[in-house]
Amino acid sequence: MPSDAAAKGVKLERYASGGALLLRRVASGKFVSASSHLLFRATVLATLALVFLFALHYPSLLSRSFSLASDGSSSSVPGASRSHASHRSLLASTSAAATYGSERWQKEIRRSAKPGRDGGLSVLVTGAGGFVGAHCSLALKARGDGVVGLDNFNSYYDPALKRGRQQLLADRGVVVLDADINDALLLEKLFEAVPFTHVLHLAAQAGVRYAMEAPQTYVASNVAGLVSVFEAAAKRADPQPAVVWASSSSVYGLNTDAPFSEDHRTDRPASLYAATKKAGEAIAHAYNHIYGLSITGLRFFTVYGPWGRPDMAYFSFARSIVAGEPITLYADARRDFTYIDDVVKGCVGALDTAGRSTGSARSGKKSGPAPLRVYNLGNTSPVPVTRMVAILEKLLGKKANKRIIAMPSNGDVPFTHANVSHAAHDFGYRPTTSLDAGLRHFVDWFVQYYKLDIKIAKPSTTGKKPAAATKKKASATSASS
Repeated sequence: MPSDAAAKGVKLERYASGGALLLRRVASGKFVSASSHLLFRATVLATLALVFLFALHYPSLLSRSFSLASDGSSSSVPGASRSHASHRSLLASTSAAATYGSERWQKEIRRSAKPGRDGGLSVLVTGAGGFVGAHCSLALKARGDGVVGLDNFNSYYDPALKRGRQQLLADRGVVVLDADINDALLLEKLFEAVPFTHVLHLAAQAGVRYAMEAPQTYVASNVAGLVSVFEAAAKRADPQPAVVWASSSSVYGLNTDAPFSEDHRTDRPASLYAATKKAGEAIAHAYNHIYGLSITGLRFFTVYGPWGRPDMAYFSFARSIVAGEPITLYADARRDFTYIDDVVKGCVGALDTAGRSTGSARSGKKSGPAPLRVYNLGNTSPVPVTRMVAILEKLLGKKANKRIIAMPSNGDVPFTHANVSHAAHDFGYRPTTSLDAGLRHFVDWFVQYYKLDIKIAKPSTTGKKPAAATKKKASATSASS
């Protein structure tokens, strides 16, 4: 028994000793943990201080960019300087309060937005880094209107092409902000800084087939983004601007009546992209009715030309033909190809005839009904896609490796055909560029832009429609509306 007691005493002593050691270890661990927390907090505070200093001393890097992305891409702008990288910052969305509305920022915005002629417009162009947006911005600036652009330069297709368009605008004194239409604070600050007379809203997620891969991006841009622009124009602008925005010929969906008229049904979209554009037209009706916004929707028909979108058939086919890669054609597909210069004239005409908004951001009430319009902007001449490929083959001096398949159920439609009689009547819209002439202009740019060693075939005609033919076609189109 004594030996058992002694053994128990030894065990108790060991336990006590072990407990003391454990307590010492715990205490030491708590001290180390506390030190780590203090070090972490100090690091966070130091980082925030650096961010604040960066935002304070370099606000322009967070709010806009005039230089091309220095990515070494073969699609650089010929002759353009690439010595400075694009300064799109991750801080642009998180430190907006430190940059939007600053004195320097407002000065740049107001300079760009100021018209250069008496009675000139002051236009906010969303999607200004895009194909149609850049061309419209250039045209407005050239005639003496004030222009401020906005684009998020996403990677749906090569951002270097968008940066190239941005550089063209910067060379002419047009500011293009590197920002998103869903940034409500940015839009609020823009309308506080400048009393824009018009908004040309062209920012959108384009592409019919891509909607099957990334549907949420279409809702975010084409629906939520449109609402964001309407909200700012209706509630933050004083006075309210007139809004012209890009709908799409895709809204006609499964319609089989031709040519497509604004009076035809548009309740059977064939793709999610088309559905978002149709939703946009319904949303436009609501903002016009409630807030008195003057709103004009433009339904574009297969726009093409220099500085175009690489995802479009004519562009991708040209690249494939040059590279010797096969192209896939849908049997019997026809499109109403519309040259960019004709579309730009339509956009400018819509802006010039938009009419005033009747609402007030201060009172939230409207003084009466405001204009609500929608127009087709097309070429009125559907052409088989195979014909378009044949023209490219001739211009590029190389045959395409064609593979013709039946049209799949991916959102594409067999044909498009625009009736433009309403646009012709209201603002004189009359497309004049033939597909042969338009594709020649595109190929000229394409060869120069990509620095290709190709001798382009000489034209056999001017590519312009005779005046008599134009009048005859306009008369026939009007009769069918």
